[in-house]
Amino acid sequence: MPRPHPAEVIAEWFGVDADFERVPADPPTAYRRDVWLGLALTVLAVGGMELTRSAGYLAQSDDSPAWLLYVLAGAGALPLVVRRRYPLTVLAVVYAHFLLVGLTVPVVPLSQVLQVVYFMTLYTAVAWARDRRAMLIVVAVCLAAMFGWLFWQVAVSTGMQQYAESEGLLDDPPGFLSPLDAMIAQTWLTNIAYFLGAIALGQVTWHAARRRAQLAEQAATIERQAEELGRRAVVTERLRIARELHDVVAHHVSVIGIQAAAARRLLAKDPGSAAVPLSTIEAASRDAVEQMRGLVGTLRDIGDDGGTAGGGDRSPEPGIADIERLAGADGGLEVTYALVAEPAGAEEAVSGPMGLSLFRTAQEALANVRKHSTARAASVTVRVDRRPAADDARFRGGYAEVEVIDDGRARPGSSGSGLGLVGIRERVATHHGVAEIGPRVTGGYRVRVRLPLPLEES
Repeated sequence: MPRPHPAEVIAEWFGVDADFERVPADPPTAYRRDVWLGLALTVLAVGGMELTRSAGYLAQSDDSPAWLLYVLAGAGALPLVVRRRYPLTVLAVVYAHFLLVGLTVPVVPLSQVLQVVYFMTLYTAVAWARDRRAMLIVVAVCLAAMFGWLFWQVAVSTGMQQYAESEGLLDDPPGFLSPLDAMIAQTWLTNIAYFLGAIALGQVTWHAARRRAQLAEQAATIERQAEELGRRAVVTERLRIARELHDVVAHHVSVIGIQAAAARRLLAKDPGSAAVPLSTIEAASRDAVEQMRGLVGTLRDIGDDGGTAGGGDRSPEPGIADIERLAGADGGLEVTYALVAEPAGAEEAVSGPMGLSLFRTAQEALANVRKHSTARAASVTVRVDRRPAADDARFRGGYAEVEVIDDGRARPGSSGSGLGLVGIRERVATHHGVAEIGPRVTGGYRVRVRLPLPLEES
């Protein structure tokens, strides 16, 4: 693999081709803070200039009036009030101020407060510029101007020479370099560290902001994908429920047809005996209507992209009586089964769709225990109670319930997608029941589903 060109490395590090634009998380608040910061630095710059003048640090030849020094110092810091709103413009204005004032009134740019301002301005331009190519151009021009000004200052200034002569350093140099050369080199190193440090710090914070934005975008994408998977799981489960309910309703319609034919024959020969098939027709039709209402309610919210339901065999769907055989299924899990009916034989009142939902709930719960739990034992309890519940109007006709309890903990690294539990809740919603799914206080996990039974006819 060929090594990238240095220009490509620099462009990549500065994000020249990046599609990321850094903006404050709360622009109004951030811009207000910039205003207060700029005003504070302006006051400090003016105050610092007065302290410099009062301390006698100004050159004897500098006879500029005090008000001019205050104005020039404040003008150098005031642009920071919009530093993050217009970072490159502020950089150009502040550094132009540095050059123009430095050539006319050199004492002003040497103020310590303005040195902080220049550093902050360069840092802000690199860290917050939205156009990275323009940032490189503006920063490069400013650096060229600054170092050109520095070269000119060193070339024409005699201050260092005078200092070395006054200290007697030229007669007996203390180091390998002459004092004048050492002072010049130190000045250059200080400025290089100053400017490059501001650029490096600004670019590091820009990269950190881009990484945070990428992570936030990835998290949002994962959340959207999870929602889409959950929605598709709901749709798939609803279609499967619809197919199962269709089979049961079709069974009732067939029963109605057979019983109607029998009643028609009996009406001609023995009208009294026709009451039995007619009663069967009445019960089957009511059951079919109730199941069809549940079907329509379940499928009401299905979208257009729900996918297709796969085909399956046409064997009778399992019901409440088939839950017991789930306990005997091998899989390294000891399962105990119990049926509690009040009164005896009340489980016969559980309809086919309701029994199928209870069976699928127990099946999914036991499958989760085997896949995702350290449990070695589990219990499956089916309860059918025809007594009306006084505390819940939904169970005035009694209820049918299945409860699966295990004694284990979640197995590390085996977390599932949670789509099976979504299916359980969808089945419960179809029958207007309640579900309790989660860990137990005493340890283990519980899945309990309670579905309302229809009212008994008087």
